[in-house]
Amino acid sequence: MSSAAQGRSKTTEPTISKPSVEEMLGLTPQAAEPKAFYRIGDLSREFGVTLRTLRFYEDRGLLQPTRRGVTRIYSSMDYRRLRLILLCKTLGFSLTEIQRLVEHYLHTTSPKRQLDELRAAFQRQRSQLLSQREGLEASMAAIDASLAALKAA
Repeated sequence: MSSAAQGRSKTTEPTISKPSVEEMLGLTPQAAEPKAFYRIGDLSREFGVTLRTLRFYEDRGLLQPTRRGVTRIYSSMDYRRLRLILLCKTLGFSLTEIQRLVEHYLHTTSPKRQLDELRAAFQRQRSQLLSQREGLEASMAAIDASLAALKAA
């Protein structure tokens, strides 16, 4: 490969550290308290997601910024929504499940009830993931047995 081609292939995006689970839930002193409003670039940098991702979540109704001309203005509620969306995505929830969780979580006024409902949803997700893992382990065992049989043939 020529040095010019190598130079072109080495373009990298800046690395942005992702918030921890505790920060995403707002349970640590380091978790940022939402400001009154954010522009799309602000949220992109803060959460380490692309502008395209934020627009996708908007198209799906997960985020609901207001418009000021061509500028999207995200509220502190959108900030909280995005924090929860990204946490649920990390935990393996589907977009449909995330939408249901976000709507339910943000429309429940009791903080204790919010946490109880999230805990229950997370426990259900954990059970589903354990079941999937068992299925994957069975598939891996079948593949290993098949490979051993093919090797012996």
